[in-house]
Amino acid sequence: MTQQADPNPVTESARSTAYAQAGVDIEAGDKAVELMKVWVEKARRPEVLGGIGGFAGLFDASALKSYDRPLLATSADGVGTKVAIAQAMDVHHTIGFDLVGMLVDDLVVCGAEPLFLTDYIATGRVQPERIAAIVQGIAEACLEAGCALIGGETAEHPGLLAPHEYDVAGSTTGVVEAAHLLGPGRVRPGDAVVAMRSSGLHSNGYSLVRHVLLGTAGWELDRHVDELGRTLGEELLEPTRIYAKACLALARGTRTHAMSHITGGGLAANLARVLPEEVAVDIDRATWAPAPVFDLVASVGGVAQADLEQTLNMGVGMVALCDADDADRVVATLAEHEVEAWVCGAVRAAGAGDEPASVTLHGTHRGR
Repeated sequence: MTQQADPNPVTESARSTAYAQAGVDIEAGDKAVELMKVWVEKARRPEVLGGIGGFAGLFDASALKSYDRPLLATSADGVGTKVAIAQAMDVHHTIGFDLVGMLVDDLVVCGAEPLFLTDYIATGRVQPERIAAIVQGIAEACLEAGCALIGGETAEHPGLLAPHEYDVAGSTTGVVEAAHLLGPGRVRPGDAVVAMRSSGLHSNGYSLVRHVLLGTAGWELDRHVDELGRTLGEELLEPTRIYAKACLALARGTRTHAMSHITGGGLAANLARVLPEEVAVDIDRATWAPAPVFDLVASVGGVAQADLEQTLNMGVGMVALCDADDADRVVATLAEHEVEAWVCGAVRAAGAGDEPASVTLHGTHRGR
């Protein structure tokens, strides 16, 4: 049968033109992919198969031969309204770093090693250099965490997002030997609570911070703040600390029983998530001084201590619960990974007046 010519052929060029008229720039998307390739290639592990451009990322799980009963752990997250600061300052690579920190540090609390990560970037208009900068930050953070950037998606959403707006999210997968799984089942009265210092606000509480400092106070991001020793914008874009390798060292080399990533909800609420119901924890605020940015939010906004502690990490980004006799080794191990840490409290049997898995903060922070 002779194939008849289509009287109205639709060429790829025509499709591209029509899509561009609708606000989607395919060529910009292609350029963004080319710019990010070098960074994706750097964030690889030997188990990764193929490269950028496929429909799915491939990871050779058969290479994980050292596990008797491997448990897969997964986590999904974003960076919240911190992206508004990055957009206002036109600085984007640190947001990629934040995304990885929020993802992999959720995995390691159960002792899981992060294996690979995928990202999703939605934007009003693809600006290739900006997308590449975000992916650069993701790749650099993956290298620091020891996981691979195995795939991702960039979507252009004209009409839904303004041209300068974007949001980022991602998911990550890790693995832990079942017999070495950390969590509430290992925690017992007498355990020490070891705090790990945060690098600042990390990626939580920015709706409050922006409301107080940018809204109520009317400060500009380029304002130099003496208490911070730098501009407000530089402080607010300080990247989230990645604890993954340090925490894996604890899981593998110390008698650490559980860990908690201190994110939205603050220290007490997140620590309670890894406690069995029959214990309680007492935290001594006097064991550390939060960074100046936390006091700044409190003083400028008149924010009560309780509200701060329910929203911000107050200088503690991760917590480990360990055998009290091993607390010094835990602190020393973290120091070897350049993470400042200290014993901030203890686990005890819950009393008659305690809520199940309760956490109580006592005293006043140093310097106040």
